[in-house]
Amino acid sequence: MKLTPIVTLAVLVLTVGPALAEVNENSSVDEVLDALDVRGRSLDQFVADVTLSENDEATQAESQRTGRVWYQKRQGNDRIRVTFDQKAQGRFTKPDKVEYLLDGGWLVDRDYRRSIEVKRQVLRPGEKINLLKLGEGPFPLPIGQPKEEVHKEFDVSKGDRGLVGPKGAPHVALKPKEGTRLARKFAQIDVWVDPQTSMPVRIEALDANETTRRTTELKNIRVNPEPALGDRDFTLPKIDEGKWELHSEEYQE
Repeated sequence: MKLTPIVTLAVLVLTVGPALAEVNENSSVDEVLDALDVRGRSLDQFVADVTLSENDEATQAESQRTGRVWYQKRQGNDRIRVTFDQKAQGRFTKPDKVEYLLDGGWLVDRDYRRSIEVKRQVLRPGEKINLLKLGEGPFPLPIGQPKEEVHKEFDVSKGDRGLVGPKGAPHVALKPKEGTRLARKFAQIDVWVDPQTSMPVRIEALDANETTRRTTELKNIRVNPEPALGDRDFTLPKIDEGKWELHSEEYQE
């Protein structure tokens, strides 16, 4: 499955669900994983503002995109839409709209500045997906996963205090075990958890070559909004296809 364009987007939500134990900077790794498990299992749908930053570890060159994300769970047919409206690089910020939509097994990737749309079939016909399951979805997070499953995939430890994150937020480091699928993508994933909501508030993913670090943050989260999310929220704007370069790629093993 190829979900590279949105591989580090994180799901950060506050939902009504089972009571959670409080977590803090002194909580153990397993206490944090337990809280993330319960919180993730209560996920339904959400909208939020999203910031995605990319940093070159060698040159420290950084770019940042800001926009909005919509997510909905649908019994193995989850869908997500992400719209980035602006891009900042160095001291300059400019409009630069790109959109991603994963729905019904197809990933649509639009670049409005270049007028290019690529539609890729990322699931076999009829195949289901759980976007929150480790190794399946585009965001490798320990949300809604029993801690035993997380420990099978990762060496988990308390996060390095040298990495800057939200003040007071528990921080865990996830290092994929050698030979796993995630080890081919990531060297390490750092997760900071909000102590009040038991939800991730910042995720830093270092690629397997340790050359690029991507950081995802969500703010202004609305969970189970009224009216509820529907097809209209997962429909991209109409475009003048005669003026766009369109590509379609069916599923490939």
